[in-house]
Amino acid sequence: MIKAKNDILSGKYDKAFSVLYTDVEAARARFAAAVDSFIGLYGKREIFLFSAPGRTEVGGNHTDHQHGCVLAGSVDLDVIAVVAPTSDGIIKVKSEGYDEDVLSISELEPNTAEYGKAISLIRGMCGEFKKDGYNIGGFVAYTTSNVLKGSGLSSSAAFEVLIGNILSGLYNEGKVDPVEIAKIAQKAENIYFGKPCGLMDQMASSVGGFVGIDFNDPSKPIIDKVVFDLASHNHKLVIVNTGGNHADLTNDYADITVEMRKVAEFFSKTHLRDVDEAEFYEKIAEVRKAVGDRAVLRAIHFINDNRRAVLEKEALMENRFDDFLKISNESGESSFQFLQNVYSNSNVNEQGLSLALAIAKRVLGDKGAVRVHGGGFAGTIQSFVPSELLDDFIAALSAVFGNDSCYVLNIRPVGGTMIKA
Repeated sequence: MIKAKNDILSGKYDKAFSVLYTDVEAARARFAAAVDSFIGLYGKREIFLFSAPGRTEVGGNHTDHQHGCVLAGSVDLDVIAVVAPTSDGIIKVKSEGYDEDVLSISELEPNTAEYGKAISLIRGMCGEFKKDGYNIGGFVAYTTSNVLKGSGLSSSAAFEVLIGNILSGLYNEGKVDPVEIAKIAQKAENIYFGKPCGLMDQMASSVGGFVGIDFNDPSKPIIDKVVFDLASHNHKLVIVNTGGNHADLTNDYADITVEMRKVAEFFSKTHLRDVDEAEFYEKIAEVRKAVGDRAVLRAIHFINDNRRAVLEKEALMENRFDDFLKISNESGESSFQFLQNVYSNSNVNEQGLSLALAIAKRVLGDKGAVRVHGGGFAGTIQSFVPSELLDDFIAALSAVFGNDSCYVLNIRPVGGTMIKA
């Protein structure tokens, strides 16, 4: 038996696993199976283990790309990798359920033919690592993920952060700062993957824990760790996957960024964060003529949700959980009414998020909180559910969206990492 697998099964990784997962025994089995898959592909080698978590967006919906504020956290669903370095300058990554991606570290220019594909993210992470003066090199890797694709938990950011940690761990002595990995990951997604996005997903996955982030200066984001025990308030964090897929929604996401930017440009600014709120409302009639009503409504959402994200962070830090729930519900209503990212206008017959919100509100009544989660248009809703309503909540949503649709999550304290025995 390869040494790493023996170490996993004998419990030598248990201390590290206990920080990342609530079920250490399940983690042992999962990593041991991943090692077997790696050996089947690449033979017995000296191997290393890596993990990068999905993220949950708690406050600030589509505020990050306008240099706004967010509240986010890494969760205990992740993408893991079994990795071995190579000396040939070739990277091979086999992700469970997908064909193997192969690239040379001598060919790192963006390729539009790779837009939307995992290989573009690998190429992007290597290319941007190199541009920033970090070392890169070849490796072979087997990855497997329980971060649902299209779930709003940001599987793409987790994959980017995973590759960044592999490069950091194998070739930079693990010394690349998590914030730097997040910034590089955003560039990989924007430039190489072809998807406009802010920095929240990558930052939450890379930094880890429960964090408030102010992106007023994206090159130097202000990160506040938030210590808060949800269980002590008798509530559970539940993500409901409605089964929608984000794959065909890139234009919907891009429209939000474009429209918000048009409003900012009306005021000769690049991002909405820099627009004076009083001036915006004073000139709102002129703005709507110039950019259209939806862009104005989305700007109104940004102005208020940017403020709400800070208030939510402060409420948790000050242990005012009822205030947090109230603000979270307000954010959800704003996303539906003003941001308008609960369903796509290109496919109005598919409104799984709208339906899930309606059912969730019926179960919760005036308790808890519920809102669209992540980018929106398809995918997931996020709920804070009183423990006494958890069974009823899961039953009601599962009856419509399937028995595997509800995930009770925990905030994990560690972001992307090399796992050491």
